[in-house]
Amino acid sequence: MPGSRPMPSVAAGAKELRVRDENGIYRVFYYTVSTRGVLVFHAFVKKTQRTPPLEIELARKRLKELLDAQN
Repeated sequence: MPGSRPMPSVAAGAKELRVRDENGIYRVFYYTVSTRGVLVFHAFVKKTQRTPPLEIELARKRLKELLDAQN
């Protein structure tokens, strides 16, 4: 079963969904503290043990763009 955990390094309220299948390991970042519902703002194939800093930066940027568009 997929696991989920908070991702405070991305933003308060951001979470990471972890999915593994026979083809690889995947990560999806989502945000639930939104009046628009659940915002899925970044997904990628995981190839290393740690989440690469560039993926975290890209996730921060995308979430900020979505939240700014709400206002």
